[in-house]
This record gives sequence, C-alpha cells and structure tokens, in this order.
Amino acid sequence: MGKLTFRRRKKAVPLPIPPPPPAIEATTTSKTVVKKKAGGSRLWMRMDRWGQSELIECDKSVIIKRVSIPARDLRILGPIFSHSSSILAREKAMIVNLEFIRAIVTAEEVLLLDPLRQEVLPFIDQLRRQLPHKSPSNHVADRTVTQNNEMQSPTAGQWLTVPEAAEGLQDELPFEFQVLEIALEVVCTYLDSSVAELERDAYPALDELAISVSTTNLEHVRSLKSNLTRLLARVQKVRDELEHLLDDNEDMAQLYLTRKWVQNQQIEALSAAPASHSIVPAISHLRRLSSTRSASLMSNYLNEDDVEDLEMLLEAYFMQLDGTRNKILSVREYIDDTEDYVNIQLDNQRNELIQLQLTLTIASFAVAVETAIAGVFGMNIPCTLYNRNGIFGEFVGIVTAGCVVLFFLVLGYARWKKLLGS
Repeated sequence: MGKLTFRRRKKAVPLPIPPPPPAIEATTTSKTVVKKKAGGSRLWMRMDRWGQSELIECDKSVIIKRVSIPARDLRILGPIFSHSSSILAREKAMIVNLEFIRAIVTAEEVLLLDPLRQEVLPFIDQLRRQLPHKSPSNHVADRTVTQNNEMQSPTAGQWLTVPEAAEGLQDELPFEFQVLEIALEVVCTYLDSSVAELERDAYPALDELAISVSTTNLEHVRSLKSNLTRLLARVQKVRDELEHLLDDNEDMAQLYLTRKWVQNQQIEALSAAPASHSIVPAISHLRRLSSTRSASLMSNYLNEDDVEDLEMLLEAYFMQLDGTRNKILSVREYIDDTEDYVNIQLDNQRNELIQLQLTLTIASFAVAVETAIAGVFGMNIPCTLYNRNGIFGEFVGIVTAGCVVLFFLVLGYARWKKLLGS
C-alpha cells in the first residue's frame, strides 16, 4: 500500500431520511421487545436511524429476506469466523464482523447479533448516545409538510427534496458510516485497553526475569508472550481489512448505502412519471438545480467516484490501529531483548561451569600422576630405595611437589590458549 495522505474533509450534505422500516415479525412501539424464540433462531437487536431499538428472535430466512443478502454471508457472522475481521458491501447492506461486533447495517437500520454480550454493550451505548433520538412519527409529519409544499411545483414529482435539504449543510456522515465509525471506535478502544493492560503486566515481569532467572518468571513471560501473539494477530486482522478497503476505491464506493438508496429513489421517481410530461419539466428543473450551490454539492456527493468521506474515516482508524500494532511490536522487541539478555547470562554461567570443570580435570590429572607413581612403587619390584631409612617422606614430598608444578603448567597452557578466563 502506498503512503496514506490526509485531505481536508468536505462538508457532507444531509440526505433525505427514509421512513422507518416495518417490524420484522410484529409491529411494536416499545423500545425493547423480546420475540418468541423459533427453531434455529438467534437473538438480534434492531436499531433504526432514529434510535428506536428492540430485541428480536428470528432465524436466518427472516434476516435474509429483510436485508436482501445471500445466505452464505450470514456464515461470516457465525462462530466459525468469529475471530476474523471483514467489512463486506452488498446491494442494500453492509456486513460488519469486527472482533466481537457482528452486525448487518443498511441505510435505515442496524441488526446486531448477540447484543447481550459484555463486550457488545459499549457499542450499544455508543449507538444510543450518538444516534438522533427522533420520533419516526414526527419525521413522517415533516415529510408530509414537505410533500404538500412540493405539490405547488409542476416538477416536484420528478426529483427528491435533495436541494431543499442541502440548504442546511452539516458535517454529518450517512447512517451506515456513523454505525461503522462507532464500531471501529469501540473495537480500537478495546484493543488499545488490551495492549495497555499487556504493557502493565509485561514490563515488570520482564524486569524481574532479567534480575532472577527462575522457572516461575520464565512461565510468566511465556504466558505473556502467548497473549501478545494472539493480540497482535487480532489487531493485524482489523488493520489488514481497513488497508484492503483503502486500496480499492470501488469497494469503498459500494459501502455508500445511502447514496445508492437516493439514486434508486430518483430513478423510481423519474420512471414513475408519465413520459409526455417528464422530459421538458425535468430538463428545466435540472437547469434550476445546476444554478444553485446546494445542487452542486449534492451532485458531488452523489458521484460514485467520490469516496473521500469514507477514506478519511478509514484512514483515521487505520492510523490508530497502526499505532496499537507498533505498541505491541515494542513490547515484543522488549521481550526479545530480555530473552537475549537472559541467554547471555545463561551462556556466561555455562562458560564458568566449563572453566571450573576444566580446572578440576587438570587437578585430577596431576593427582592421577602422583597416584600412578605411588602405584608403581607399591609393586613388589626390587629397588634399593626400600633399604634406605627415612626415604618415604622425602619421596612423597618430591612427587607431590612435581605434581603441583605439573598442575600449574597445564593450567598456564590452558590460559595461554584462552581456554580459561583470566
């Protein structure tokens, strides 16, 4: 991947918000409802763009029909791929599998799998805090007033109310990117906290190992190294997925679900109008739009090649994950340095033991020479020295002195050959 560059983010144009989707199994006005569990069903949490949420129990067929995705895509959210990281774009949905966050995001709602897990609760809290808590009924009333105003124009049926919405510019991402940003923030925060906890445990344990090499310290460091390897793999998977998206503009363009929804609505609006009444009004209305600043901004936003918003979002979290990865690599380098230091210590002790063994071998050789001389004179061999009185002490002293001299000679030779330290 080439060098990443940050660019100044354009102001996004708020798009018309689609009406609230129908409930999956039964209509309800409560925020949290647990449906009756069916065979093979799993627990999901549905949250729309107005912040309304509910807990549901449904099977794969209902989810597939709801979000219009292939059945094989649900396997990505299953337990087999629980340790993988992927962000996939489909025609009407985005499949997000990041660590413990497994969700299906559309332009209107997010379906979150296993919402009662302890790790997923911060993600749900972030969604509830950041998504606007606007009542769907109020929004429908606002859309009714807008549609009544549009009835006064002969070209109102040809176009969506995008220019009117573009008059109030806000730095707001589409709904699917808001959910993706929250998911990346929660995952990156979790990984950062895991790395910080690993650093708090690793550095004292490594310092203790450098001071005292023992079985307990070695076992502790081995456990830390295993945790570090697993954590590095998890960070690397998320980082590689973001890098893959940043390298392919076409994949990033497919993630603009709201953009595709608006384009489909425009096509449906144009195709629904009578052919005899749509050509001239549409052209005149297009000219009116092109003369306004809001229409220019909207045309740039609806450009399929414009992926700057998502690119800047992914770059920010890619850099954060890259920093987290560098922290893990720093801890691993510290572990490697400590292991090298411990190995040097062990090698030094091993060398000292070898030197001691060599010294004892030289001493044993000198004693063996004296023993051999004593054994020779212990044989029944005729010798005139046996008849001399007081020769035993003199003979033993001379032989012992000779063996001591032999010991120092061999020891000096070993030092001269640098077999022993000075």
